[in-house]
Amino acid sequence: MKSFDVIVIGAGAAGLFSAITAGQRGKKVLVLEHAKKVGRKILMSGGGRCNFTNTYTEPSNFLSANPHFCKSALSQYTQWDFIDLVSRHSIPYHEKTLGQLFCDNSSKDIVALLLKECEKYAVAIQCRESILELEQLANCFSIKTSVSQYQSGAVIVATGGLSIPSMGPHGFGYKIAKQFNLSQEPCSAALVPFVMDADWKKLYTDLSGNSLPIIAETDEASFDEAMLFTHKGLSGPAILQISSYWKKNSNVSINLLPKHRVTEELLELKQKKPDVFLKSWLAEHFTKRLVNIMCEHWFRNRRLNEFSDRDIEVIGDHLNRFQIKPETTEGYKTAEVTLGGVSTNELSSKTMMANSVPGLYFVGEVVDVTGHLGGYNFQWAWSSGWVAGQNV
Repeated sequence: MKSFDVIVIGAGAAGLFSAITAGQRGKKVLVLEHAKKVGRKILMSGGGRCNFTNTYTEPSNFLSANPHFCKSALSQYTQWDFIDLVSRHSIPYHEKTLGQLFCDNSSKDIVALLLKECEKYAVAIQCRESILELEQLANCFSIKTSVSQYQSGAVIVATGGLSIPSMGPHGFGYKIAKQFNLSQEPCSAALVPFVMDADWKKLYTDLSGNSLPIIAETDEASFDEAMLFTHKGLSGPAILQISSYWKKNSNVSINLLPKHRVTEELLELKQKKPDVFLKSWLAEHFTKRLVNIMCEHWFRNRRLNEFSDRDIEVIGDHLNRFQIKPETTEGYKTAEVTLGGVSTNELSSKTMMANSVPGLYFVGEVVDVTGHLGGYNFQWAWSSGWVAGQNV
C-alpha cells in the first residue's frame, strides 16, 4: 500500500490548486483523476480561453445557504494572488468586460501553469484511476482504486458538481459526503439557458440568434447584460446569471430598453411629433424581426396621437418590465455550474475541513458556494483549494 500525506480526488481547478498548495508546504501529495487527462473543464471554459478570475471578486458575487461562508477563503487567497501567479508564468491575458480576465492564447496556458507548479512541488498525478472505496481508519484514510490501494493522512474532495455530466462521474463528491453523514443543500443547474413553452417557441423561433442588451430581474437579483434568443428559449449572460436565482413556475422581469424610460419618452414624442408611427420608434431600438413581432402580437402600429396616454403607459410597462415565465432550464447538460452541494454548516470556513471528520476536506464546486458568471467560480476554486492546501 502506497502512503501519502495528502490525496486529492479530482484534477480540476480546485483539486490541482489544493495539491500545489499542499506540495509547497512539503507535503507528499497524490492527485487521483478518473479521466484520461487533467483540467478538462478548464480547457473548455471561456470559449477555450479560460475566464480564470474576475478583478471585482467580492463575497456578494456568490450564492450559498450561508452567504458569509465564502468570505474567509476569498480573503485568504484573492484574485490578485492568482493574477500574480499568472503573471509570473508570463501568460498573456486581457480584460474582456466587467473585470473578466481571459487568456490571450488558450485555456491550455492555465492547465500548463498548474502542471508546472505540480511538477515543481513533486505532486504526483494519476489519471484513469477511479475510486472504488474510501474508508476512514484510526489515524488515516484508506483509498482503494481501480488500479491500486493508498493510505493518506488527509483527503481533499474536489470532484466538481453535476454540471456537464458527460465529464462524470456524476455527483461522486456528494456520495462521499453522504457516506460520512454530512448534510447537503439541494442541487440544481445554475448559469444555464431557459427553455420556454411551445407557444413561446412558435412565436419567437424566428428570432433565434438575435441578441440585445437587457436587465433581467427577480426579487433577489438583477443583471444588466446581453440576452440571446435561441431555438429553445433564451440564453446570453443576463439569462445565465438570473437562472441561478430563478424558481420553478416563477416569472423573470426583462427590461428590454434599460437605458430608456419608455413611457416618458413616448409621451414626450407624442407631444412633439404626434404623427410618428410606433413602429418607426421601435425600429430605432430593435431589429426588424423583433419589431415585426411586437407590432403583430404586442402592440397595434398606429400614430402616437392615436394612442391614449394610458395606452402608452401599457406599452412602456411592456418594454421596461416584460414578463417571461420559463418552462424549465436546459439542465445540467449545458449548465456552467451546480447550485447547492455539501452544506457549509458541515465545513470550517477557515480550513474547508469537515467539522465532524478530521482530515476530510471539500473544495470547489462540490461545496454549496456558487459564483456568478465571469470568472468567479474559478476564483472560488483557487481560494478554497488554497485554504485546504494550507491546512492539510
